[in-house]
Amino acid sequence: MNKIEKDELVQHLSGFLKGKGIELQAGSYTKRIQQGCSILADTINMSREGIEKAKTELDTKMDQLRQVIHEKTAPKPSGTPAGPAEAPKPSDGASPSEASSNPKSSPNNDRQPPKRKKPAAKTPSKPVSKPKSKR
Repeated sequence: MNKIEKDELVQHLSGFLKGKGIELQAGSYTKRIQQGCSILADTINMSREGIEKAKTELDTKMDQLRQVIHEKTAPKPSGTPAGPAEAPKPSDGASPSEASSNPKSSPNNDRQPPKRKKPAAKTPSKPVSKPKSKR
C-alpha cells in the first residue's frame, strides 16, 4: 500500500469540514490539527510496515509448518518392506551395535512402539450365593 503523506490527512479533513460548512483558518487550532494528522499518518505508516513484516514472518513459519506436516504424513515409499528391516551394515568400520544405537541410521527411526490395549473394564457380576448345606 502507498504511504500516507502528512499533509494528505489535513487536506482531506479540511475538505470534509468545508463540505459541512466549517472552514479551517490559520490559527492555534489549525496548527494542532496539523500536528495530530501528522502523528496519525506516521502511526498508520509504521503500523502498516509492522503488519507487513509480521505477515511475511508468519507466512515463512506457516510454510515450514506445512513442510513438516507433509514430511510426517506423507505415505512411505512402496519399495520398502512393511516388516522390520535389518539394520544397515556400517561402512565406516563402526561396530554393528553402534550402528543400531544411532537413530539416524535405523530405517525405523520414525516408527512408534505399538499401542497397548487397555484392560477391559470389570463389570460387576451378580453375587454368587453359596449353596446351603444339608445337615
